[in-house]
Amino acid sequence: MDPRSPLVIDTHELSRRAGSQREVTFSGPAPADLGIDVIGVPEGDPIQFDLRLEAVVEGVLVTGTAHGRLVGECARCLVDIEDEFLADVQELYVYPESEAEPDEASRMEGDLIDLEPALRDQVVLALPFQPLCTDDCPGLCPDCGVRLADEPGHKHEDGSDPRWAALGGLLTQDEQDN
Repeated sequence: MDPRSPLVIDTHELSRRAGSQREVTFSGPAPADLGIDVIGVPEGDPIQFDLRLEAVVEGVLVTGTAHGRLVGECARCLVDIEDEFLADVQELYVYPESEAEPDEASRMEGDLIDLEPALRDQVVLALPFQPLCTDDCPGLCPDCGVRLADEPGHKHEDGSDPRWAALGGLLTQDEQDN
């Protein structure tokens, strides 16, 4: 763990005294690949952190928020969208000598805490699976790909799909039998 990394916090001030705490507010660059295929935080974009570090018996409890910008594209019409996220951060970082299992809590390296894994977990889980430019986005025309929000009255002359033409003939034949 690199102590010069902007997402690494030194907890030496807390001196492992349970009950001691400090509040930190800082801005750090977003790590690479913070998001999913259709939306995420651009690498290097500033993320604002407002955190409280509390020394507890097992280690250091980090609580607070991370706030930043999201960039992606609408899942229906593919237009570029920009939004913001506010992720709650709550993570227990146990001291290196702790007997806690690795999947139970994050581990400190000396007095250092790496916020990136906790940030990644919270931001990615908070992202919309299918982001939309508006809640009622009509998407694209399935025939020609025109964005329907730009052309609300968009229609084609012949709306029938030629692949279903044979079934249209069957419907007429059924109606004649009845």
